[in-house]
Formats: sequence, structure tokens, C-alpha cells
Amino acid sequence: MTRRARAAIVGAAETTEMGRIPNASQVQLHADAALNALADAGLTTSDIDGIATAGETPESIAMYLGIAPRWIDATGVGGCSFLMHVRHAVAAIEAGDASTVLITHGESGRSQIAAASFPHPIPGSLSQQFETPYGTVGPPTMFTLPVLRYLKHYGLGEEALAEVAVVQRKWAAMNPRASQRDPITIDDVMQSRMIAYPFRKLMCCLVTDGGGALVVTAADRAADFPRPPVYVLGTGESVETPMVSQMADLTSSAAFRISGAQAFADAGIAHSDVDHAMFYDAFAHLPLYGLEDLGFCARGEAAAFVAEGHTGPGGSLPVNTNGGGLSYMHSGMYGMYAIQESVRQLRGIAAAQVPGARVSVTHGVGGMFASSATLVLANEHP
Repeated sequence: MTRRARAAIVGAAETTEMGRIPNASQVQLHADAALNALADAGLTTSDIDGIATAGETPESIAMYLGIAPRWIDATGVGGCSFLMHVRHAVAAIEAGDASTVLITHGESGRSQIAAASFPHPIPGSLSQQFETPYGTVGPPTMFTLPVLRYLKHYGLGEEALAEVAVVQRKWAAMNPRASQRDPITIDDVMQSRMIAYPFRKLMCCLVTDGGGALVVTAADRAADFPRPPVYVLGTGESVETPMVSQMADLTSSAAFRISGAQAFADAGIAHSDVDHAMFYDAFAHLPLYGLEDLGFCARGEAAAFVAEGHTGPGGSLPVNTNGGGLSYMHSGMYGMYAIQESVRQLRGIAAAQVPGARVSVTHGVGGMFASSATLVLANEHP
């Protein structure tokens, strides 16, 4: 690691309850997570001068919590929004526009209490004109085109997707907060209900209630807080296309490649420095794309890497150690949960702790390969 960290996460927490929360609105989930993260950092709302959020507006969160921020970020590009919020918070802190930023997430995905539904294409938009008429009406159908090309191109069967779900359930089995903990086999996945070919039910993410929040401040203040800080070493972000059919290469995400390369260069690390990784997994193919596009595996080799046990317990690169969106939690924008698990691993308090974890890469996707963001986090200040 050759670069100095510019900022640190000094508070991190999820909502008190997770899974099904029928007595809390979406704003209340944001607030619950925010207050838990502030308590984790030993702070109060009066210490916050920056707010970043997605799913709800910064003004809604600020009003509900009684905060008058001097910096806000309402970036909303889907599941990787919160990774981008961390990146933008680092820049704001460096520029002097904020000193302590609260990043909040909350979704009533299952109970739908004062929650927005999944956004449908805007009338007249590119997606509505050129993809919706052909049946791409929701996340599973939008993702089928690239994954079918990927499997065909590399000569893989649906079992390659099933393996991802099986390995991540092994991690979830060790996590008391995971929504799904019972062991599953390849046969279990392959016999589960077909949702949108080739995705079967156990290859698809959960729909749950919950949320999380982070407190970010300057690295030189990190030692002043009660919990071990997690330093932000590198960040990256990018976009490719709002229409999945127009990806330059259906077997690889340009946004993944760009954001990953930015984050690694920013942090000054090599792949051999990484002890742990979190890849957004709304569907089972995404960790395969992440492993390859971020350079952990050669093109077409990620499925074998997973099947050989490298991403599972005891593997050379533990991935999605909370169980991921497939088994832990998912409520439309999973990126916050991925960051939370990276923080837990680097603090040494994860339910399925990776021994000696020092550097974690958190990687997210927004939309159907439309956008991406990557964070390199560490528990030591280089």
C-alpha cells in the first residue's frame, strides 16, 4: 500500500431488526440505522454536518433527525449508491465542505411501509422504447441477456450459478442475522422454481426490510473515536449504459473494470494485498463478473475459482462472508450491507470472521450493469 488514507469510517451499524419489520416506515429504518451508527461512533446528531442518502431524500433524513447539514449528496444510481457516497464524502472532507458525514440507507422492501416500488422505465426513455417491448420488465429479465451470453461464451452450465449460491449459504450458516441459514446443495438450487431463465429462485436475491448507516470523517481524526477505524484507501466509480442490451461486451462490465482499476490505483495495492472481498450479488452471476472484471481471475475462470472453494470458508479469497444478497439480506439497494460486512471483517467482529483480515474490497453494481463503484478499505493507516 503506497498511498495514505484520506478518510476513515468511524461508525457503522445496521438497523436493530432485519428481515421483516412491519412496524417501521422506510424513513424510520434510515433513522434507526443512523442512530445506531452514531452511537457506534460515540457521536450525536449535532456532530454531523454532511448527509448522503439514496432511496429517501437528504432533506427527509435531515428533518427527521434534526440535522442542518452544510453538505449533501443525493446520488441515486441503484445498489452501488452508498459506495459512491463514501467516495464523495471523502472528497467533501478533503475539500473542507464537511467534517463528519452520515451516510444512511433504509428500505421497507418486504413490508412496503411508506416505500417506493422498483422504478419502472420512464415513458419515452431509451429502456422504455427499446427494451420494455421485448419483455425486460424487472431485474431478473433485464439480467438474463448478459448471463446467457456469459454461460454460452465460456461453455458453462447453470450449475456455475448454483455453485455461487451454495458457497454463500455456507457463510450465511455461520451468521445469526442471516435471513437464510439452512445448507443447500447444487441440486436444491437447480430444483428451485424457475424465475427467468436461467435464474432459479435460489439464484436470486432476497426481498427484506432493513438498512444501515456509516459515519465518515478525516483519517487524522480516526483515533479519537471509541471503535477501531476502517480507513478508506481507494475509491472508484463509473457507468456504462442504461440499457443492458447495449453493453459493449455482454460477458464483461466496462463500469466494473473502470471503477475497480480506479480504486486499486488510488489505494496503491495489488491483488495479493486483498484478504477479503464483497461483491454485490443481486443475482448469482454478479460475483463471477466481479472476480473477473476486478482482476482476481482471468476471463472465464471465475466459476472454477468458486467451485474449487477459493471464495468459501477457508478459501484464498473469502467473498460475501455475510451470506450476500442471496442469503443474508437484500432490499433493492444492497451496497450498504456489503460495506457493513467489510467494516466488520476489518474490525475483527464479523460472525464468520476471516483470520487476520487487513484489506477488504467492496464492489457494487447499480441497475443492470448501468453503474458501478468500488472501495478499498483497510484497518491500518498506511
